[in-house]
Amino acid sequence: MAAVPPSGYLGRSLAPRIGEFIQLRRDIHSHPELGFREFRTSELVAAKLRDWGFDVTTGLGGTGVVGQLRRGSGSRTLGLRADMDALPIVEQSGQAWASRQEGVMHACGHDGHTAVLLAAARLISQELQFDGTLNLIFQPAEEGGGGALRMMADGLFDRFPCDAVFALHNMPGLAEGSFHFRGGAFMASSDYATVTLHGVGGHGAMPHTTADPLVAAAALVTALQTVVSRNVDPMQPAVVTVGALHAGVANNVIPQEATLELSVRALDPGVRRLLKERIFELVEMQAASFRVRPEVAWRDGYTVLVNHPAETRLAAQVAVDLFGAGRVNTEAAPLPGSEDFAFMLEKVPGCYFLVGNGGPGTPGACMVHNPGYDFNDAIIEPGARFWAALADRFLRSGGGWNPEPAKA
Repeated sequence: MAAVPPSGYLGRSLAPRIGEFIQLRRDIHSHPELGFREFRTSELVAAKLRDWGFDVTTGLGGTGVVGQLRRGSGSRTLGLRADMDALPIVEQSGQAWASRQEGVMHACGHDGHTAVLLAAARLISQELQFDGTLNLIFQPAEEGGGGALRMMADGLFDRFPCDAVFALHNMPGLAEGSFHFRGGAFMASSDYATVTLHGVGGHGAMPHTTADPLVAAAALVTALQTVVSRNVDPMQPAVVTVGALHAGVANNVIPQEATLELSVRALDPGVRRLLKERIFELVEMQAASFRVRPEVAWRDGYTVLVNHPAETRLAAQVAVDLFGAGRVNTEAAPLPGSEDFAFMLEKVPGCYFLVGNGGPGTPGACMVHNPGYDFNDAIIEPGARFWAALADRFLRSGGGWNPEPAKA
């Protein structure tokens, strides 16, 4: 087996051809595909991986792709994951490579995540001589579709076992190419509820003959604000948002029913359970006080994303060794957003982290899920070099990483 190059030397073959991966990213951006419809993207990914010597499996979880590279006789296995899906948003970025698919755009940077992992695949295939198995996981439908769960149900970790699994996400507003890690709870759970209040409609001039669901809904919106302010420990982040209230069509008609749409988020599983319990109780009690009948359709979403300590330390140390401590934050603030990589971390230890897309005042600072957003191509190279360095450290011949912290 050839000698393994030190991490600091990784990337020699990438720099001269980084333009290829920028164009690849922009091509994917121009042809966005919604969750479980990433047919063109998955075909492109699979073709590239095959060209670089990976064993490729397609169709996992619908449109998911896994590229596997085995070297040496080591038993250690590593998984690196990128998401591929776009969002139902009309793009307004003004870029030459803007979406050609009306009403669909890569507004979260999954085109960039895919390009970063492909660039890493190319770099790893050329420069690394490790001892073990590398699994590159290209996942569909992260944006609410639960593509991670679908891939896992399709046997992802049974067919491609991983000792650890890692994923990154770009983050606008953070300095370009900076790396941000946090052990423990990092991203919130996300649950959703539709609350329907069934009342008795009637003439607006004779409200005493009705059971007004609109007034009940208005009171419920206010009451729901106390779930966080008066039930949750102030040191525990939680969100209950009523994002929509639908009732009535005329100013002199009391409607038959009113519907509320709720988004519920927490960074602690216990708080998540408490929020659900209190919402159901408040809906029941508020409805009874207004003589309307409640109906709650609760939809469990993504679970709390919890990073594992040892894997988080490893990833942060690799970033420090590669880029210097000045570009690495090991105490990143937790985020109220959600991510279905959380389900993978419930099955396999690992770490999810952020890479800065651009600080305030730069084009990369436009927030994700915004019609004007675009991924910053300048972070493709550092992202790919990080993935290669992490694979080098984790799969190095002779054992490059010990998950147990060193004893004093």
